[in-house]
Amino acid sequence: MSARLYTISLSHPGMASRLALERKGIEHKVVNLLPGMHPLAVRALGFRASTVPALKIDSVRVQGSLAIVRHLEATQPEPPLYPDDSEARTAVEDAELWGEAVLQPLPRRIFRFIATRSQTVRVWMSGDVVGMPLPSVMAAANKPVAGLMGRLVGATTERVQADVETLPQTLDHIDALIAAGTIGGTEPNAADLQILTSIRTLESFADLAPLVRGRPAALAAARIVPSMPGPVPPALPKSWLDRAQAST
Repeated sequence: MSARLYTISLSHPGMASRLALERKGIEHKVVNLLPGMHPLAVRALGFRASTVPALKIDSVRVQGSLAIVRHLEATQPEPPLYPDDSEARTAVEDAELWGEAVLQPLPRRIFRFIATRSQTVRVWMSGDVVGMPLPSVMAAANKPVAGLMGRLVGATTERVQADVETLPQTLDHIDALIAAGTIGGTEPNAADLQILTSIRTLESFADLAPLVRGRPAALAAARIVPSMPGPVPPALPKSWLDRAQAST
């Protein structure tokens, strides 16, 4: 069994998919596509949708971290990513679905929001992450692309403000999942992959790190993702962060 995972370097769903491949012991190659241009690239590679992560495994193409993890579990059950016990499995599946549908979009919306508005963030992305020459020039040229990518995920001011200001409550929910034993165990399960990669990404934002750092969620995330690119330069409004901090 051979696999090729197409993603972008900062994609937390891509991290979740890579960790699933590693957990299953499946030989694979990770191909990092150019951010902003990746929708065209994955379509050109024969995938139906324009999103990453996109996995080609033998002759099968699968897109999205949830679909990828479940495909790997179905085709190579060992080692398992879901518990055998039916009640525990239901808890993991529910947490996994929440992690994919509710939590996973947060870092994406926040990053695309600040990338649209901050030249500093775009320079960091162009130079430090992608390694483009003349990062300041590329950052200015890519502002329209950043704006388009933000609109595609609904990264409006109102939505992102709510994401930031309610982050402590989101983290409380994840800490409760850890306390219940649903995630954060010695062996990562499917919900760990979906949730903790998002937490590790949120902690990589300089603005958000003080809200995340030191929590059980952050400690569990660091165990499965020891290192991350970053920090993402600060760019969020201070008033949003102050309100989030006040609610902790």
